Amino acid sequence: MTVRRPLSEDDLQAYVDGRLDAARRAEVEAYLESDAEAARRIAGQIADRDDLRARLSAVASEPIPARLRIAHLRGERRAWIGQRFGAVAAALACLVIGGAGGWLASERWHRVPTVVAAAPVADAAMVAWRTYAVEVAHPVEVAADQEAHLVQWLSRRLGRKLTAPKLDALGLKLIGGRLLPATNGPAAQFMYEDAQGRRVTVYVRPGGDAEPSSFRFERAGELAAFSWIDAQLSYAVVAQTDRDHLLGIARAIYQQYEAL
Repeated sequence: MTVRRPLSEDDLQAYVDGRLDAARRAEVEAYLESDAEAARRIAGQIADRDDLRARLSAVASEPIPARLRIAHLRGERRAWIGQRFGAVAAALACLVIGGAGGWLASERWHRVPTVVAAAPVADAAMVAWRTYAVEVAHPVEVAADQEAHLVQWLSRRLGRKLTAPKLDALGLKLIGGRLLPATNGPAAQFMYEDAQGRRVTVYVRPGGDAEPSSFRFERAGELAAFSWIDAQLSYAVVAQTDRDHLLGIARAIYQQYEAL
């Protein structure tokens, strides 16, 4: 005969998490029927669990960040090994050069370049939205009827293969785009419009050596933005809308750029 161990708090928490086998679950349910206070406590924990899962469902369905993919992690390890060898070689070179060049230090000043941190991509994208999305006569530099030329031009200027995301399924029609100045070079802006005339912009600029990142949501007044970094490009989608609606647009854009 199989002897079952007495119920414990671990059994109750496993019941909340749905991790018990059928026999043990039946024992817990029988216990809860006999203890109203325990039943109320466990019911509250199950309600909290369901509420938490519902609140985090949008995050759970987001695409896996590029930095967590196996190929990226392997590449980082190879780069780390290369950097270690490079550091050793650089140290040896400094020892050789230092003896010969140390005397120059007393003869001249060496100017050290200053590294200027780029402004967050969402901030720049919001500024661009406020500048151009409100325009009636000239919201874009190149109209959508010249999409092929627009994409080729912006790709050449940014030095990366771009595309104007297809957002028709979300009720957004491309009206064109333009080249913009950014901190460390040019940026691209694609502009879309829905049937009510509400505009959405997709802002893209080279991300340099920044690490890939998952979606980041920001709000500034009436504007909302989702931004992320992938494949050495920084992206931001901006609109006057709520978070959930904008998240759906950002996901569609992310998936299309991932396919390039």
